[in-house]
Amino acid sequence: MFYKDERLALFIDGANLFAAGKALGFDIDYKLLRQEFMRRGKLLRAFYYTALLENDDYSPIRPLIDWLNYNGYAMVTKPAKEYTDSMGRRKVKGNMDIELTVDAMEIANRIDHAVLFSGDGDFRPLVESLQRQGVRVSVVSTIRSQPPMIADELRRQADNFIELDELRDVIGRPPREPREPRDMRAPREEAEADTGGDTQD
Repeated sequence: MFYKDERLALFIDGANLFAAGKALGFDIDYKLLRQEFMRRGKLLRAFYYTALLENDDYSPIRPLIDWLNYNGYAMVTKPAKEYTDSMGRRKVKGNMDIELTVDAMEIANRIDHAVLFSGDGDFRPLVESLQRQGVRVSVVSTIRSQPPMIADELRRQADNFIELDELRDVIGRPPREPREPRDMRAPREEAEADTGGDTQD
């Protein structure tokens, strides 16, 4: 439930939201996402968190980051770590939990409603703390994927759970066909989502 006069802030765990959208078979249109929540209340800030490989000026996620930066999102990035797993696959690790938590705690006294785009169970204590400060918390993720992308304890703690699949018609666009150029942000976020965007513990 949203109220028109509520002061809102969005906290988007980039890798986690990308993985949830991918599991449901659609890409997020971030222009539509921001418009949707501006319609639901007084949007004060929309934070987007992602890790980037150091010295990777040609990262596939760079165009998305530049676009978000110029279109009303507060970008929070940090260097990611690249490694090779036991199967010889290249992985990227970049967890943004601390950065997101600090921003949420700092803005808590200026908002009425926080919207967290993540299913990571590590955020449950943050949600609890925000609620103790009088902030309502909605969590956006999905239980319709196999396995579900949201940790049960996070869903139970939130004031409101928003099923990402039900936002598909409002903020989604179909994934591009494989014969067309790949989605500009898919390769890096996909790699990041393997480890950095833990969905649940």
